[in-house]
Amino acid sequence: MAGRELRHIPVMLDEVLEGLALQSCGRYLDGTFGRGGHARAILSHLSESGRLFLMDRDPTAIAEAEASFAADPRVAIRHDNFATMGDWPELADGLDGILLDLGVSSPQLDDTTRGFSFMGDAPLDMRMDTTRGESAADFLATAEEREIADVLWQYGEERFSRRIAKAIVERRAEQPITRTSELADLVARCVGRREPGKNPATRSFQALRIRVNAELESVEHGLNAALELLKPGGRLAVISFHSLEDRAVKQFIRKHEGRVQGSRRAPPPTEIRVAALAPVGKARFPSDAEIAANPRSRSAVLRIAEKLG
Repeated sequence: MAGRELRHIPVMLDEVLEGLALQSCGRYLDGTFGRGGHARAILSHLSESGRLFLMDRDPTAIAEAEASFAADPRVAIRHDNFATMGDWPELADGLDGILLDLGVSSPQLDDTTRGFSFMGDAPLDMRMDTTRGESAADFLATAEEREIADVLWQYGEERFSRRIAKAIVERRAEQPITRTSELADLVARCVGRREPGKNPATRSFQALRIRVNAELESVEHGLNAALELLKPGGRLAVISFHSLEDRAVKQFIRKHEGRVQGSRRAPPPTEIRVAALAPVGKARFPSDAEIAANPRSRSAVLRIAEKLG
């Protein structure tokens, strides 16, 4: 909740540190600082000649980074989306490791004023970067019914997407939808009861958050930039929390692993791809002990890849 310290537990911390194969004098980027759990652990492994670069699109996260690390000469901080890491001049000399912890963070969910959660009543915002872009309320106020339905289906796999979109458009003709509770109540009336223990608005809120923050586009641009910035032998570690993100990461690694997808019914592919990445082990998942201590980690998937020379 706002007004108190928001608890954040870094997911699969030991697995991330192992996967990055940290060098004490290496150069590393945490592209999703959050509240710094992973960053603090990485920094503890660096010598005076090591460097840690921190990015986050959330102004609150950057304020935390400045308060915690601005005085450390090994650390540089930038307020921006990790998708723009290629535009940061300080990274031009290359990196030995990059960490991306995708999706919304626990502090963002727990701070009901940010509008990510349907558990309280707050402005329907959902922007990770509150200094730019349109809010969820802005999107719902202007988007066409078909676009709203497409967003709910594509990003939330909401099978009642058309029904919900129609109700939103009818409601906004009378009164704009500006609060999280208004949207949650509207969706609940359209959907009815869902899986036990799951709020009927879960899929809709996820879909709108992904659309408002262009999360999948950020993943695509960020992965391409990361591949360019990594030195040969450098490691990429990506934590995903839903299937759309993880699928994008998995396909990116597979593509740059040099694989060419073919079909038994089609002629052999003529395309030749030079391998640029090698997966490091299989996808990793949180242990039962970690899930018990931090239930929000249950859907996490960690993938590691190494840039080839």
